[in-house]
Order: sequence, then structure tokens, then C-alpha cells
Amino acid sequence: MRALKLLVIAMGVLLVGGTVALVVAVSGRIAHPPSAANAGQPRHVALPAGARIVSAKLSGDRILVRLALAGGGEQLVLLDARTGTQLAVIDASDGH
Repeated sequence: MRALKLLVIAMGVLLVGGTVALVVAVSGRIAHPPSAANAGQPRHVALPAGARIVSAKLSGDRILVRLALAGGGEQLVLLDARTGTQLAVIDASDGH
């Protein structure tokens, strides 16, 4: 009987603690919403001269852009979708 009483008290404490944590998390998000100041604003990314976009794929917060270069080669450009920052460039030319 004593063990059951301790178990009920422990579960009550966990229930109250979880409710308090939930209220704190929700009120924190309401008071300080995620920054949406730059959301929806266009990003400007410089392309090589004469290049054209062949395709673009979004995966999470990354954008992979495939470019056809003026000289006949191709380039893959990896961008951060949130900031427009260029993360990597892969030269996919055949080497000739």
C-alpha cells in the first residue's frame, strides 16, 4: 500500500511538472516567435557569365542548382535556402 501511495505521488508530480514545462514552452514561443524578418524576401545569387539554370532541387534547408555554363560544361551549386549563402560549387565539366 505504501508503494502504491508513493507511485501515485510521483506520477502526480510528473504530471504537474510536465504541464508547467508545456506552459513555459508555449508562452516562450508566443513571446519570442521565430524570426521571419527575411522570410519571403528574394535572395540574389551571382551566376557565372552566360550560365543558365537547368534544374534546382530542394532538400531540407539546402538547394542544389544545376547550371549549364556558356563554355559547354556544367556546375552544381549548393545554397543555403534560408540565407542564400553559397555553400559549395562542384565543377561537372568533362575536363576537356
